[in-house]
Amino acid sequence: MRVLAIESSCDESAAAVLDAQAGLLAHELFSQVELHRAHGGVVPELASRDHVRRLLPLVERALERADTTPRDLHGVAYTAGPGLIGALLTGAALARSLAYAWGLPAIGVHHLEGHLLAPLLEPEPPPFPHLALLVSGGHTLLIEVARIGSYRVLGASRDDAAGEAFDKTAKLLGLPYPGGPQLAQIAAGGKAGVFSFPRALEYTGLRVLVVSGGVSANRLLRERLSEAAGSIGTRVYYPRIEFSTDNAAMIALAGLKRLEAGQHDDLAIQARAQWPLESLPAVAT
Repeated sequence: MRVLAIESSCDESAAAVLDAQAGLLAHELFSQVELHRAHGGVVPELASRDHVRRLLPLVERALERADTTPRDLHGVAYTAGPGLIGALLTGAALARSLAYAWGLPAIGVHHLEGHLLAPLLEPEPPPFPHLALLVSGGHTLLIEVARIGSYRVLGASRDDAAGEAFDKTAKLLGLPYPGGPQLAQIAAGGKAGVFSFPRALEYTGLRVLVVSGGVSANRLLRERLSEAAGSIGTRVYYPRIEFSTDNAAMIALAGLKRLEAGQHDDLAIQARAQWPLESLPAVAT
């Protein structure tokens, strides 16, 4: 099976082509950071308008680099939520239209499931079951993952997600957007041990930890988590940095797994600003 995927949940426009046997054949991404920098954060309307301009050229480039025509494809996957509703609709409308024109099944992918499965793109993917720590601009979740599609949320941040906290703190300090990398650079010179935070990972008894989402690209976080996990005999898996932040490769993988299981959407264009992860159907293995 070979799928085309489109990601447009926030401020990255992306397209990818993934083959079940040959692996990732192409992935293209355009970041809107410069567009939103003057506003100190993502402006939803501007994000949607820029997706309209960027997505189709990215799709064309991904297909060309993958040496793939519509006749070679078996399905189209797209991010259906959660995210900015206008941004989601641009990608969903394009993906659903292409699938209809090409006579292919389409599948709307949960953005967080894409992040959870991103480490499966690596040469040494994590085994199931495992514990997943998903840390991004909009979400901070601790999830027990039995298999693809079978998720139990064990905990979540009560207010801001980790990435949002980074960005808001950076803005208060007058740091340029995006604030996360700027704040991480300053924090590297900070004094360790000033604050004591609660610890929880041991509850499930699982000894495999997956860490994904945009904030998982933070190198200090990776170092500390690896050290802590190693001390209790737990192995940690991460996606490579380019697949930690929003991208279409992870959407392609999640879509491919569900299409292989016979799942697909009807002709309706699906887009959801909110979408509980635990509502997803499991994928038979």
